[in-house]
Amino acid sequence: MVSELAAARRRTLDLVAHLDDATLERVIDPILSPIAWDLGHIAAYEDLWIGHRLGGLPMLRPDLAALYDAFETPRAVRGDLDFLRGVELREHLDAVRERTLEVTERHGVTELHELVLRHELQHTETMLQAMALGGLLPDGVGVPAPVKGGDGWVDVPGGTFAMGAGPEGFAYDNERPRHDVEVAPFRIARRPVTNATWLTFTEGGGYERRPWWSHEAWKWKEEYDIGDCPRSVRTGDPDAPVVHVSWFEADAFARWAGARLPTEAEWERAATWNQGRELAGVGRVWEWTASPFVGYPGFRPHPYREYSEPFFGDRHRVLRGGSCATQPRVASVTFRNWDLPHRRQLFAGVRLALDAEPAG
Repeated sequence: MVSELAAARRRTLDLVAHLDDATLERVIDPILSPIAWDLGHIAAYEDLWIGHRLGGLPMLRPDLAALYDAFETPRAVRGDLDFLRGVELREHLDAVRERTLEVTERHGVTELHELVLRHELQHTETMLQAMALGGLLPDGVGVPAPVKGGDGWVDVPGGTFAMGAGPEGFAYDNERPRHDVEVAPFRIARRPVTNATWLTFTEGGGYERRPWWSHEAWKWKEEYDIGDCPRSVRTGDPDAPVVHVSWFEADAFARWAGARLPTEAEWERAATWNQGRELAGVGRVWEWTASPFVGYPGFRPHPYREYSEPFFGDRHRVLRGGSCATQPRVASVTFRNWDLPHRRQLFAGVRLALDAEPAG
């Protein structure tokens, strides 16, 4: 675990090594934090859970606890705060890690180490989202690779399957408890929707024709003057999965295509049935589902309520599968990502579904 924490930190710092302090500290987009805030938050989270909660030590910088608490300081105000910068930020990251190593030597490796490690890996993806919005991505990072072949549909049989993470090993609270879910037979696309196919939708009036869009989606489109696909669709490889599309766009595209978005249960059923071998391109982009983000039956918050429960309800939609910016350690087949339906900053795309064709 010590070596894995070190590898994650090297990756984190390497991803931002090309950015100067002024870029790290500015608000690239109001829906995301300054990257320097994210780096300080990574350190504060590690100090809270390893140094303080596990090791019983006082916080290294208790004066920063509220500043780096994601609920105390929403994204809209973080750019105005006196967060750590420059040399002071880097020294704090190093000091927290030194205490982590000392506590680990005394207490051994625990589930909290995995929590801290995955937290850093998730925040590096958030930082890459900010870089993508600002045109600051390192070369070759955050661009999904093409998915050759794999056209057509996979017929997935109906039935009952065990959905969610089992009791062993690490999982987030919203992945548990594992429970039986029954799904009807359905069809799911072999690969995510590509840039070339999305351009057919766009150039055929997809962003202009009202029938494809829900009332809420059309209102969003008009309010934010969304009249075209993301730039990445036009500049990306035609065979690469479409990326940086919102749930509203994904839903409209599915209607245009005479299909629909899979439910979350259908997605997991397809990914686990036959070990998902017939699905191409899983993990290239997050894939929007039709499902709202809600707790599973018997849900219990762990290790703290704020990770999942405040986001439950109809406002957020679930994404599955992982992306080119996601570390494989995070993106298990049961991992649940979520966001608001109008957000475009995620490395998110679309895999379509259909009801099964009638027998005979």
